[in-house]
Amino acid sequence: MDIKLRAWRQAGPSERGRMVTYEVKDVSPDASFLEMLDVLNERLILAGDEPIAFDHDCREGICGMCGMMINGVAHGPLKATTTCQLHMRHFSDGETIDVEPWRSAAFPVVRDLVVDRRAFDSIIQAGGYITAPTGAAPDAHATPVPKADADAAFEAATCIGCGACVAACPNGSAMLFTAAKVGHLGLLPQGQPERDTRVLNMVAAHDAAGFGGCTNTGECTSVCPKGIPLTLIGRLNSDYRKAASGRRG
Repeated sequence: MDIKLRAWRQAGPSERGRMVTYEVKDVSPDASFLEMLDVLNERLILAGDEPIAFDHDCREGICGMCGMMINGVAHGPLKATTTCQLHMRHFSDGETIDVEPWRSAAFPVVRDLVVDRRAFDSIIQAGGYITAPTGAAPDAHATPVPKADADAAFEAATCIGCGACVAACPNGSAMLFTAAKVGHLGLLPQGQPERDTRVLNMVAAHDAAGFGGCTNTGECTSVCPKGIPLTLIGRLNSDYRKAASGRRG
């Protein structure tokens, strides 16, 4: 298949960016989106041009590094799928595809499709940990956890921190990410000692990093490759109110 790719090119954070059009021919429908970019970059290098910079690592849908906007949708048109697991058969022969980086003030563009996501690190550093001693692996069985809580904690823990929720949110909010990181620890017995300080500190770090406020539009959940539910934001809001008022219930 042949496609026309319109890719965002930006030489650096302070440089002016623009969309550049490339003709990519003889693309295998079985190739992943990143493999298509690899093929294009090889041709650009052979022609003496600068390749398109993009983030990637595992290419197995686990790490979330590959995030980019494809035709205006974070990670592309396939739900619950990272960009590296998106295949070209989901596009049409002759189609024009627009590719851009995440758009958020908290995620400045480094180069082309690469953004600086260290703002997420600041949220994790503010409270994404526990101090309770957990011992060796067998000791974990000594503390019973209700199945409903264990399932909910595991669901929250599947967040890979890709930033799609931020890119899709009209406010540039990272509240779904924050809620997942607060929620998966707050649901477990080992996470209770820091439960109040965790939610207060991580929300404060979220706001300090420049992310917008959440208005429950739900765009974040629709593009999340791991299907993190909006209910986690409700849980975070409840925890935050209780922690801010100094009571638990």
